[in-house]
Amino acid sequence: MRTGILGGTFDPIHIAHLHAGETALHQAELDRVLFIPAGDPWQKLGRRVSATEHRLEMVRLATAGVDGFRVDDRETTRDGLTYTVDTLATFPEDEELFLILGADAALRIPTWKRHQEVLDRATVLVVPRPGTDSTAVADILPDPVFLDMAVLEVSGTEIRAMVRNGSAFRFLVTNEVHRYISENNLYAEVGGADMVEGPTSMEEPS
Repeated sequence: MRTGILGGTFDPIHIAHLHAGETALHQAELDRVLFIPAGDPWQKLGRRVSATEHRLEMVRLATAGVDGFRVDDRETTRDGLTYTVDTLATFPEDEELFLILGADAALRIPTWKRHQEVLDRATVLVVPRPGTDSTAVADILPDPVFLDMAVLEVSGTEIRAMVRNGSAFRFLVTNEVHRYISENNLYAEVGGADMVEGPTSMEEPS
C-alpha cells in the first residue's frame, strides 16, 4: 500500500489542498491520499482554531466521492498535541508512506519532534509555494520529490479574513464547504474559535 498523508489544520480546507492531493495521488502513483485534520496542532499554540467537528466535516464534504481520497480522523481522536512522528507510528510497518508538504513547511522539518524518524519513515512530496526556493528544500531534506503542479497562493488565513470582511470566496473552496461555512456562521467573528493550549514554544518540543 502506497499512502499519501496530507495533514493540516484545514480551517478551512480549500482548492490548494485538493489540488496538492490529486497531484500527489497521480504523480507518485499512490493507492490513496489520506486527509488528516490535526487535533491540537503544536504549530498553532496560542492561536485560535475552529472546533474539530467543523474542520473534520469540511474535509469530509470536500473529499466526498473523489476516487483515491480518504478522510482520516486519527489525530482528532488522540489526546494532547499533534505530532507527525506519532501519527506515522500508527501505520503498519509495511505500508509505504508519503508525506505531502508545502515547500515552506518542508523547510521547517528540522524543528519538528524527532524529525529524523519522520524522514526515515516517509518520503516527502513537496508542494511548490510562492517565495520558497526548491533548492533550499533540497539542501535540507534527503531525496525530496517535487510535485509538478500549479502554484496556488491560497491560505486558510486569507479565506477566514475574507469571510469576516464579507468578501467573495466561493471559488476558493468547494460548493459544499462554502455552504457549510455560511450555514454555520464560521469565521464571522474574530475570536470565535477554540484556543490551542500547551507549551509556549513555537518549535516542536523534543
